[in-house]
This record gives sequence, structure tokens and C-alpha cells, in this order.
Amino acid sequence: MVQPHFELPFFTNLLILLVTARIFGEVFERFKQPAMIGEIIAGILLGPSLFNLIHRTEEIKVISELGIFLLVIIAGLEINIDDILRSLKGRNIIISIMAFFLPIFGGIAVGHFFGMDLMTTVFIGLCVAITALPVSIRILMDLGRINSEVGQKIISVAIFDDVLALSILGVLLNIKDTDRSVTEVLRAGSISLFKLMIFILLLTLAYLFIRRILRRGDYLKESLDKLVSVIRGKEPLFALFFAFVLLFSTVTENLGLHFIVGAFFAAMLISDSLIGRENLQAIETTTSKMAMGFLAPIFFAGIGLEFNISSIGNIGLLIAVIVVSYLSKIVGGYLGGTMAGLGGRVSLTLGIGLNARGIMELVIANIAYKNGLIGTEVFSILVIMGVLTTLTTPLLLKRAFHRMEAGPQGA
Repeated sequence: MVQPHFELPFFTNLLILLVTARIFGEVFERFKQPAMIGEIIAGILLGPSLFNLIHRTEEIKVISELGIFLLVIIAGLEINIDDILRSLKGRNIIISIMAFFLPIFGGIAVGHFFGMDLMTTVFIGLCVAITALPVSIRILMDLGRINSEVGQKIISVAIFDDVLALSILGVLLNIKDTDRSVTEVLRAGSISLFKLMIFILLLTLAYLFIRRILRRGDYLKESLDKLVSVIRGKEPLFALFFAFVLLFSTVTENLGLHFIVGAFFAAMLISDSLIGRENLQAIETTTSKMAMGFLAPIFFAGIGLEFNISSIGNIGLLIAVIVVSYLSKIVGGYLGGTMAGLGGRVSLTLGIGLNARGIMELVIANIAYKNGLIGTEVFSILVIMGVLTTLTTPLLLKRAFHRMEAGPQGA
């Protein structure tokens, strides 16, 4: 990486990065595209790939970490445990399994074919397998299909994919320092799975405790309102919520799992039935303002700074990852839908709706890159894949809905 002849002061870098990211994000929002695409492009323009003006310094990395933290919390707040349980009921589980495992095996096959090491191969599969729940919700809202039967199935499967992907991420990061031999990976993987099971047990106990509280009516909401009224500091509700999330993040870190696993699951435990709709909306609003107004644009622009188009020397790998990501996810959703008894057009619409990787895939790719588990070339390829699938899914899904509704159901 060629360094410029001078380095701008940190706050000057931050100002330029934030303003440019917000401008490009706004432009993409105007064209009904996710702001994150414009923010990534802003980072690419300012970074080594083009103008080489700003680099991803340690300070920017810290801000990006906070951005990841809040983005995962926002994703978790859009889910509750009951949603996950619903995604596992009846034939929904068939769709969820096919839409996750066909893509993950497809991504692993690509990595193996191109001679990648075991960890890189698995991370390619994981990034191909995930569906970005926040992006899927936004696309369905823009299309006015959020409450449709297919829209609800897309959200249900995306929830399953995100939860499973983050659980696997926790296991992978726990075995990253092994010597990568099959025996050692299996040993470390077994220990990591045991730690994950401990965390799931703690999560289950917390969920059962919450269910027990809910049987007492608005007891927790009323207690929370009383506590907030007593505390003299500003934003006490927000502080209490983050203390709860940080507690779970601390537990997962002490178990050797990534902090975002704890943050994600902790946010899922919070619901309007638990703390009241007004309290939940207040938390969501404050978190969203912090994330979308400042931290998230820096995170996505930071991805652009790390992106290096010149590092992509294997065009075959780039094409293979993109093709497999599209085919495996759409086909996985289609096969899962047909096996679950849905019509052909409905199943195809479902598969297309699951194709956007967006936020969650970029978070996982960024974590893998920072931990040295994938190189710059693979990271850049995964960024391109995430951007392309996110850009094209709204257009493809709109056409799929029109086609589904134009002909007989299942034609």
C-alpha cells in the first residue's frame, strides 16, 4: 500500500470521511438504494483504491467497532425469540435449512476448488450463506410487501440465517489460533461448541425468566418506569439497555466468542411486551440516531478504505463467488419452498428475496479480515458480492412479485 506524502490530522480525516459518506449515502437513498452502498463507495474513492487520501487508522477502526456493535443491536431489536421459534415450526424449517446450507456448501466448494485454506474457505461459505435481515426488511417495506405471506417468510428465513451465521462465527473465531490440522480444529471446535451451548443455555434461562415476568402483566415495564423516574442522569433508559447488552457481550467474550454474538442475542430478548412499546421505540430511536447518523457511515466508509481493487488478481475466483452466491441462495430458497409445498413462482420469489447480503455479510467479512482469517483479495471480493446482491435484489424481487401475481399461484 503506497502511503501519501502527508497524513491529515485525525479529526480532519473523520470530517472528510463522514461528510463524503453521508453525501454518497444520501444520493443512493434518493435512488431507492441502501445508503451503505454509497458510504462504501465514498471510502473507496478516498482510500488507497483511488485518491489515497485517507487510511483506516486505529482511531477509525475503534469507531468502526462501535458501528458494528450498534448495527448488530439494531438487527437484534428487529427480532425476538418468538420469531426464531416460529421460523423453526412446521415447513418453515425446511426453507430455512435449504436457504442456508446449500449456499454455505456452495461457498465452501468455491474456496476448495481455488485451493484456499480451511478457514478462508469456511468464511467464504458463511458470507455466501447469510441473508441481511435489516436490508431484507427495508427492501420489502419499499416494495410494500412487508406484510405479505411471502414477505413474512423471507423475514422468518432471514432471521434463522442471521442467528445461525452469528453462532457459527462465534465458533470459528474461537478456533482461529489453532494450527488448522483436522485433529486440532475438531478438538478446538468441540470446545467452542460446548462454550456456545453454555451461552445458549444462559440465553434460554434468560428467555424463560422473561416469559415468567410477562405472566405478571406490566410488572417489568412499571418497575422500569419507576427506576427511570428516580435516576437523575440523562437518558437513563438508554444507559440501562446498553448495560444489559454489554453484560451479554462480556459473557460471550469471556467464553471466547465474539462480542457481537452477545450483543445480537441480548437485543433479541428486548421486546415491547417486556418493556413497553414507548420504551422500546425510545431505545430504537436513540440507537438508530447514533448508528445511522455517525457510526455506521464511518464503518461502511472504513470498509471502502480497506477495499483494494488492485488486490483482486484471481478474476475466476471473483466470478465464481458472485455466480455461486446468486445461484445457491435463489436455488436454495426455491428448493426449500417447493419442498415445503409452495408453488414454483412463490418459491422463486422467496429465493430472490433472500439474496441480499448487505449489512450482516459485510460485518462478518470485516471481522474475518481484521482477525487475519481472510486476505485482502478475498475481503475485496466479498465486498463486491455483498454490494452487487444488495443492489440487484430490489429490482429482481419487484419483477418476481409481479410475475408471481400475474399468473396462477404456483405456475
